[in-house]
Amino acid sequence: MKPAVSPLCRFFAGVFLLASLVAVEAASPLLKAGVAEIDITPPIGHRMAGYFDERLATGTHDPLMAKAIVLQQDKTKFAIAFCDLVGVSLHVSTNARTRLSRLTGIPVSHIMISATHSHTGPAFDDVRRDYFHQQAVAKLGKDPQEEVYYPDFLAEQLVKVMSEANNKLAPASVAVGIAQQEGLSFNRRFHMKNGKEVFNPGQLNPSIVKAAGPIDPDVGLLFIRTTNNAHVLGGLTIFACHCDTVGGTEFSADYPFFLQQALRGEFGDKFVSAFAAGTCGDINHINVAVKESVKGLAVAERIGTALGKTVLAAHDHLPAITKPSFAVKSKTLTVPLQEVTTEQAKAAWAKLEMLRTGEGSFMEKVEAVKAVDLANRGKTWPMEVQAFRLDDDTAIVGLPGEIFVDLGLAVKKASPFKRTFVLSLCNDRPGYVPTKKAFDEGSYEVTNSRAKAGVGEMLVETAVELLEELAN
Repeated sequence: MKPAVSPLCRFFAGVFLLASLVAVEAASPLLKAGVAEIDITPPIGHRMAGYFDERLATGTHDPLMAKAIVLQQDKTKFAIAFCDLVGVSLHVSTNARTRLSRLTGIPVSHIMISATHSHTGPAFDDVRRDYFHQQAVAKLGKDPQEEVYYPDFLAEQLVKVMSEANNKLAPASVAVGIAQQEGLSFNRRFHMKNGKEVFNPGQLNPSIVKAAGPIDPDVGLLFIRTTNNAHVLGGLTIFACHCDTVGGTEFSADYPFFLQQALRGEFGDKFVSAFAAGTCGDINHINVAVKESVKGLAVAERIGTALGKTVLAAHDHLPAITKPSFAVKSKTLTVPLQEVTTEQAKAAWAKLEMLRTGEGSFMEKVEAVKAVDLANRGKTWPMEVQAFRLDDDTAIVGLPGEIFVDLGLAVKKASPFKRTFVLSLCNDRPGYVPTKKAFDEGSYEVTNSRAKAGVGEMLVETAVELLEELAN
């Protein structure tokens, strides 16, 4: 027979249990988040990036934006910015990260600045821009295409938007997950019947044998909600596909703009929709098996809307991070670059006239720009690898440059984390980073690469090492 328990004992037991639960809640790590966005569109008339000629912006279809997400658990903070640009230079990212760190106390290694790879943004910190800028100054005494010096403007805006997100830090719920998206991305390198490797060989080309590599169908997702899940404040979508669908001479974020429109249709106009490029150095939106339009706003809208439907379908089923364990590891490698002689660089600078006249082949322009760029960089270049741990199951990796998809897939496969998001074009844009296999095969991306063969595998090895350190 059990002894009777008095009402008084039950009362004190209840008080003890309640106090214990409060203590556990108070001791649990508090997750905070802040989101913000800012306009980074340059004045109309500014030179545009993405191709090998001089394009002057004639208008703005949709403003170029920088989106910022700041996450905090206890005393550990991450700050990540996502820019509607073809790339962010090391010059800009170093400036912005250093200034933000001084302003907020967030360590530089905890700050990442990535680009969506939009081909309808401004040209800056680039051989092509430098050539046309110098030509204008020599002829006119000034450059009428540059009302502002864009690298300084961009760095200032990046500091502002990440500071704003940091100032908005508040208790939040963060949900993460991975959806699957087929039919929008395609490997753009192909084995041909003549034994050569060709990129973008054209639709319905009878000489195509097969694609030279895979795609990455993963859609990495991170959503920030209020603690009661009543409002979705912002989100991050990661997808491996070139942002090169619009073309023309109007500034545009490309298909991520239409992704944003789809998400805002569900979550409201204040929803901050950040986008990050997965490892898409050899991935684009062109399906060679059919004959269809591959350029224009209608194409961008089709892709962005379809991606938005996939994101929305996954949103309600994403697991929340309930046991955050934030940590960061980073390492900067000094990687070897391809070599160019002084004579080759001088001859290449003279050939840049082709960019203005339109003479010469596409590959001649590529090789001339590359040679001048290599001469400016030197024999080696710093490449930083960052790894962010959100919890025991989730990590984010940031890599510089246009990374081939096989390299990103290799990081994911070797990662000790259940979910690993791999971002490219982080903190710098030092050209294409192909695999060793691709270097043996050749074609455009290899010709346009600054790094030597093997650098991509070095980045993978470093990323996996950092992830393993975070997992232990």
